[in-house]
Amino acid sequence: MMTTKPPHPWFDIADDVRDALAHGEPVVALESTIITHGMPFPDNVSTARAVEAAVREAGAVPATIAVVDGRIKVGLDDATLERIGAAKDVVKASRRDLAVIAARRGTAGTTVASTMLIAARAGIAIFATGGIGGVHRGAETTFDVSADLEELGNTPVAVVCAGAKSILDIPKTLEYLETRGVPVLGYRTDAFPAFFSRDSGSPVDARFDDPAAIAAVIAAQRSLGLHAGILIANPVPEADALPGDEIERTIAAAVAEAAQRGIGGKELTPFLLARINALTGGSSLRTNIALILDNARLAAEIARALAALTA
Repeated sequence: MMTTKPPHPWFDIADDVRDALAHGEPVVALESTIITHGMPFPDNVSTARAVEAAVREAGAVPATIAVVDGRIKVGLDDATLERIGAAKDVVKASRRDLAVIAARRGTAGTTVASTMLIAARAGIAIFATGGIGGVHRGAETTFDVSADLEELGNTPVAVVCAGAKSILDIPKTLEYLETRGVPVLGYRTDAFPAFFSRDSGSPVDARFDDPAAIAAVIAAQRSLGLHAGILIANPVPEADALPGDEIERTIAAAVAEAAQRGIGGKELTPFLLARINALTGGSSLRTNIALILDNARLAAEIARALAALTA
């Protein structure tokens, strides 16, 4: 996949992504920390390829975003995807890290926050991920709140996810999103999902059963000049969900282990996901793969409806 002159000196936008954007065709942004930090190799690479294929099959162009040798890539070729998936020295880049990594010519997977920022700069309106970051348990003493929430409050990109990762304090996460003016929409659900399970016990702001209806909300948000993002909560498929009480006990054990070992900050989520996968005998990884594929398909359907609405 070749690239041409980018709209920004630090950006390399893949030809198929650039052409789709130029012609008003649907594009779905995809993050890369799921490749670099979210799953073990080679499951990470095979999942990333499957997610891109799911977007294409649903009628949109995938744009996986990463920082590679200091260049901000919007759309990755297969060799680059393999490279960042297999490498051991790839860092994790949120918004605050982008300038440092670019200046040092580093390579990084992009988080929800940095992927949203880059997608918005590239002109991509829809982004599919697994689950967002949020307010961590114990944040009243640690002040550990994900930059994803601030980005959702600042950046007009619609994010399709399976809710907030269930390692977080979900009620506080939803309170934070309300304060930042971020609408939380449920796709065919009244309950906000908890990543591995379908119901966190907290409600969404509004339910929609049709991708076109969600596209209409995105268009209205733009027309009204509201510059926050939109969070679209899509529960993990029922056949792939883990029982809520079972995963809650597993998460509690992983969180306690992290605290005992002094693990926090940006290292916490990768550690917890790895420990949860080990403690569930691989079930959580299978659930993670199923939900990101489902989110990618839904994001592509919404992107298609939005492209038709704004044509």
